[in-house]
Amino acid sequence: MLSSTDRAMMPREKLQIHGPEMLSDAELLAIFLRTGIKGLSVLPFAQQLLDHFGSVHGLLAATLEELSSVKGLGLAKSIQFQAVGELFKRSMASELREAPSFTDPALVRRFLLSHFEQTAHERFACLFLDSKHRLLHFDYLFNGSIAQAQVYPRTVAQQCLKHNAAAIIFAHNHPSGDPTPSESDRILTQRLIKTLRLIDVSVLDHFVLACENCLSMAEHQML
Repeated sequence: MLSSTDRAMMPREKLQIHGPEMLSDAELLAIFLRTGIKGLSVLPFAQQLLDHFGSVHGLLAATLEELSSVKGLGLAKSIQFQAVGELFKRSMASELREAPSFTDPALVRRFLLSHFEQTAHERFACLFLDSKHRLLHFDYLFNGSIAQAQVYPRTVAQQCLKHNAAAIIFAHNHPSGDPTPSESDRILTQRLIKTLRLIDVSVLDHFVLACENCLSMAEHQML
């Protein structure tokens, strides 16, 4: 546990002594920002940015227009954030290309948290995989509430054949902020499993995203 002296350290000093994993999101962001704005020091400014965009993910996923519209951020720093966000995506893409398999839930979770664009309405996406469970294609297939049966197994099957997929992972978001799968989610997953079994496509998992949370139904024995 950090002492009161440690907590009072500037983020840069704290990182040198304890390592980056011991810093909060705001402290890491403060190191990147370097300076605050008029009337606000760098650490409170960093927290203000996180509050404004909702999370680190929200900050790095923001458009250049959204970033530069924030008072005190400026165009130069906004461009830097865009560059960092793109580097993170490329790092993840590189990790996926080098990964021997896409069956590790932690790897899929990181991919979804960096690539799945969560909106105010539900979106249903598929990760199409080859026979070695490497990623072939990621795509959003449906928009709207899953409870209203907007996801069609036949369309999913057609896309599997189009991409020559041997396995698949599903993902959808819960705008409510609760990643707990609903009864509709479970019923839909079972329908998809039964349909895809007919064309020899294995369903490996179904993830539910809610802000920074990402729940694996396979890990919770819900498939």
